[in-house]
Amino acid sequence: MKKIYLFLFIVGLISCDSMLEVNPSDKYSTATFWADEEQYNAALTGCYNNFYNSLVFFNGETEMITPNSKAYNETNGTDGIAKGSAFSTTALFSLFWKNSYQGIGRCNTLLDNLEKATFTEAKKNQMKGETLFLRALNYSYLMNHFGGCPLIIHTPDNDTQGQLPRNSATEVLVQIIADLDQAATFLPSSYAGTLNKGRATKGAALALKARMLLYNERWAEAAVAAKAVIDLGVFDLFPDYRGMYLLNNENNKEIIFDIQYTAPYRKHDLDNAIATLNRPAPLKSLVDAYLMTDGKPINESPLYNPAKPYENRDPRLLQTVVCIGYPYNGKITTLSDVVTTGFGSKKLTTFSDNTKISVTVGNSEVNPIVIRYGEVLVTYAEALNESNPAPNSEVYWALNKIRTRPTVNMPELLSGLTKEKMRETIRLERRIELAMEGHYYMDIKRWKIAEVVNNGVIYNYQGVAIDKRAFNINRDYLWAIPEVEIQENTNLKQNPGW
Repeated sequence: MKKIYLFLFIVGLISCDSMLEVNPSDKYSTATFWADEEQYNAALTGCYNNFYNSLVFFNGETEMITPNSKAYNETNGTDGIAKGSAFSTTALFSLFWKNSYQGIGRCNTLLDNLEKATFTEAKKNQMKGETLFLRALNYSYLMNHFGGCPLIIHTPDNDTQGQLPRNSATEVLVQIIADLDQAATFLPSSYAGTLNKGRATKGAALALKARMLLYNERWAEAAVAAKAVIDLGVFDLFPDYRGMYLLNNENNKEIIFDIQYTAPYRKHDLDNAIATLNRPAPLKSLVDAYLMTDGKPINESPLYNPAKPYENRDPRLLQTVVCIGYPYNGKITTLSDVVTTGFGSKKLTTFSDNTKISVTVGNSEVNPIVIRYGEVLVTYAEALNESNPAPNSEVYWALNKIRTRPTVNMPELLSGLTKEKMRETIRLERRIELAMEGHYYMDIKRWKIAEVVNNGVIYNYQGVAIDKRAFNINRDYLWAIPEVEIQENTNLKQNPGW
């Protein structure tokens, strides 16, 4: 690695003049910082705050490398990855690598120092559980995109860690699951009080465990972990699918883990990027995938009218995608509002359909959702279907619960589906339910269909070709280790094809 991303929680508190003082009485130093619970809480806040630097994880950046959406420009190199023209110097690769290891360094520093904390064991255990969850989350992003990576579980030390080789993906996964298992034993199912909003819970640890087990085809274990989240009885679907993402409904019962933003203290630019810059811009492939209200695809349903293609569709379509001729942010949408593809994204914006809200650059505070109950249900359904000879009643229950959300109200699935037909149904349901939330890129890779669905022409709302995608089966299932990291650490071996 170029460097170990060491986070000193006291940076900025130590002035240049004080650097010669061993233990300055009026300022924090590395020797005096870990003195009381308040300082440990500040350190834990630093672990959470790293995800403010990692917002790229949660704003649909990887969604724009899939048949679901497109980037309007080359920011972060996202479009280059989608076109198969990325390099090992591409910014998105470096952002994921750097931000993940920065977060891991913060977590490791806190975990090591917790050993000497003098406050109650209960408090230490809760803090340890939260930190282990956050470390596992950071490692999950590294493993999902790069495969194996250096596995570091102690306070950053460039002398001992700066030239470490990559551990295998299997070894990294073992550590992730171990962290999450331990976190789940320490964390409460919920917290009291508004000041605790956003903290990791037992459900968050179990849900992330279910996700990672699913991604690695450990189907039976993934089903058990997902069922454990369900059995907690803490989470449920929010009745309003679109409303779940709106500012007034933040921290609702569907949210398992999100990143907390509150203006004017913490803000981001997603409203401006999504609504004004049309980034990400949904593609016709996604829109055409939404079923009709009779549960049939558009090429089979008598309800489909090409002259009115967005009528009589799964209600999640117009709750997810901004379509020309339909209201959004207090006006009827025109092509000038969605110039990239003729579609816009509603998720991760604060705007309703009928009320006008002014877009202010860098002034959004809606919480990006990292894990929600809807994902747990589709994970449970897929894991059960793949681990059993045929779909059982629990698979139908999970999918029908999603489909019958009050603002969705799609028909329940017909009984008697084969395992193969249920697999197709689950994959479509997952694509629709989680659309524009950053999950589909991992899905098409783990299903080994990326070289099919991410190769070829992409189309706008009129069916006009606007660009071409390319996916190299011998290279693109893993990202390139950032070139700068390999230059600094010659023990890092590059992924094949890069």
